[in-house]
Amino acid sequence: MTVGESLVSEVRDRLEAAIEQLRPKFQGIDNQVRENLGRVLAAFREEKVGAHHFAGVSGYGHDDMGREVLDRVYARVMGAETAIARVQFVSGTHAIACALFGILRPGDELLSVVGSPYDTLEEVIGTRGKGQGSLAEFGVTYREVALTAEGRVDWETLATAIKPETRMVTIQRSCGYDWRPSLSLADIERIVTTVKAQSPNVVCFVDNCYGEFVGDREPTAVGADLMAGSLIKNPGGTIVTAGGYIAGRADLVEQAACRLTAPGIGSAGGAAFDQHRLLFQGLFLAPQMVGEAMKCNYLAARLFADLGYPVNPGPDDSRCDIIQAIKFGDPDKIIKFCRAIQQRSPIDSYVDPIPDVMPGYESKVVMAGGTFIEGSTLELSADGPLREPYIAYFQGGTHWTHGAIALEAALEALLQ
Repeated sequence: MTVGESLVSEVRDRLEAAIEQLRPKFQGIDNQVRENLGRVLAAFREEKVGAHHFAGVSGYGHDDMGREVLDRVYARVMGAETAIARVQFVSGTHAIACALFGILRPGDELLSVVGSPYDTLEEVIGTRGKGQGSLAEFGVTYREVALTAEGRVDWETLATAIKPETRMVTIQRSCGYDWRPSLSLADIERIVTTVKAQSPNVVCFVDNCYGEFVGDREPTAVGADLMAGSLIKNPGGTIVTAGGYIAGRADLVEQAACRLTAPGIGSAGGAAFDQHRLLFQGLFLAPQMVGEAMKCNYLAARLFADLGYPVNPGPDDSRCDIIQAIKFGDPDKIIKFCRAIQQRSPIDSYVDPIPDVMPGYESKVVMAGGTFIEGSTLELSADGPLREPYIAYFQGGTHWTHGAIALEAALEALLQ
């Protein structure tokens, strides 16, 4: 047996052993998928979704029956008073920005209770960049409650963190580009309770990106006033071509909608460009696709933990989102990992990912994104900023077998 054949055999043995070890977790995920799909089907049934709702209107988008029913379905699924799902949101960051700008006013304070936000929000808030109309430039102040040394919520500090000028608390559910545990629904519920005990009128907002359908409920069902996310992530089911959603308290959702469109128009306008069928079908597919992504996460965690790499979450930890972080500690290794994932992608497998500047990010980013929808991180993908400690963020996967193929290639590349 040659050295190359020996390596392939070793990697295959590691992969098969990890898959066998994960069978019980895979079954548990399938059970969760069934529960979440039941929740989606109940919403479709209660709102009497029919083929006639796939037809859209043009122009202003007034009296679009499909859009109105889709909003009500989203509200039911998310456990919220109301919701808007719109293709006009260009990203999750855009949806979040509309929520922030729609509610905050000059003199208000925005408080992040889980440390620094994701890179793309820094210029929205105004902690980086200038001259583009950030919250800071409109007179909104910003403050953070730092995480503990272990990367967890500082409950003691949070218990007295709310000030008279604090209008909104922002809660980023996913770890983003940080090495910290993502937030569970229990964490989010405790944050909301702690904040409301100090000031009931403070708006508790959740960046729900990557978290939808991982558990049996969403943040608005456990007390959050408002949340937002991307439709090319979890709730789009890998087939929605663009968009985002905002769900929560009716008055707050409408304020955010007025930022997306205009005061006086709010949620009543916006054509869907004949995308209704994809929006409905994507939501129907979402629980299954999220389940498959979670299986890919567990497989990546098991394989790389066994090789001695720090992973977050750990291979036996429960999941709060669809992101698996792997700490490589070496820029060459993170690039090799992303290249291997790209080479086993269905689209642009021949493209060689190289670190480059991306809009909204402070550091250069290397990204494997051979997806049918550009930027769809519910499809199998990987990325990471080229900065210490060189962490790759692996996410998505329409079926875990694709994840297994890509991870096998990544192991071979790293073990050579």
